[in-house]
Amino acid sequence: MAASPSRPVLATSVGALGVATSGLFVALSATSPGTASFFRCILALPLLAPLALAERASGGRISPVQTAWAATAGALFAADALLWTQAIYEVGVGLSAVLVNAQVVMVPLLAVVIDRETLSRRFLVILPVIVAGTFLTGGVFETGATGSSPVAGTVHAVLAALCYSGFLFLLRRGGPDRPLVQSYSIIMASAAVFAAVVGSMWGGFDAAPGWGPLGWLALTAVCGQVLGWLLVAVGSPRLRVEVGSALLLLTPVGALLLGAVALGEVPSALQILGCALVLGSAYLVTASSRREPGPDGGWRRQKKTAAHPERFC
Repeated sequence: MAASPSRPVLATSVGALGVATSGLFVALSATSPGTASFFRCILALPLLAPLALAERASGGRISPVQTAWAATAGALFAADALLWTQAIYEVGVGLSAVLVNAQVVMVPLLAVVIDRETLSRRFLVILPVIVAGTFLTGGVFETGATGSSPVAGTVHAVLAALCYSGFLFLLRRGGPDRPLVQSYSIIMASAAVFAAVVGSMWGGFDAAPGWGPLGWLALTAVCGQVLGWLLVAVGSPRLRVEVGSALLLLTPVGALLLGAVALGEVPSALQILGCALVLGSAYLVTASSRREPGPDGGWRRQKKTAAHPERFC
């Protein structure tokens, strides 16, 4: 029996909302970028290990090529986390979040250039609305440039967006049939090592941040890394590239709502309008671009990529 086309949409949507908790928990931990990035990844591994072992025992073994690409994706994820956390202090939360979510443009462009996928006409029409909604949600038009170093923060946020886009592209490019949990475990292990090494050289790294900060980072690992990104890894390869990118815009919307509830950061009228635009646009893109189940019960790619017979990540 073919799987319902709504399931990968639901998985990616719930995953994006899980990822939205990461910003709040990292902020509450009050740790350095290197410390936060390391512990949010390393604390996820004990939860992923039993699932990875069960997956391997059932016959799903990850290949050396898949392992290498997963490690690359992990390095990109760590670089994004490090740069994004640094940018928050330099340019402000709103503008850094907007710049990082340029992935909604970058990831589909990567798919077009590398995998020769085509984008739906509706996505191209709605894209300006998505961008406008993201800017409004971030509060850019109200706060302007904030933080201690706006220029440096903008550079760090743009670099974070590039790393984030590369990570998302590799994450979805692995396809729905790869050994998912083993691949994701390698991503987390690679990200933890990269964050510790780079963090110790840039921004500082604290191997013993204390029980309070460690508790917030453990919540980040559970909600963001295990439940959040694992669900995104399950759902996004089964969706058109623009659908997955649009659904991930639920992350800044969710972060804004969490800030209002947990930190008393009540969104402005323009931010609420931005949320409405993002949610409405994500729904329209998703509704127009769901894949039909193929004859094997899987999901059709818009265009098969013979140049990449072995999927990875």
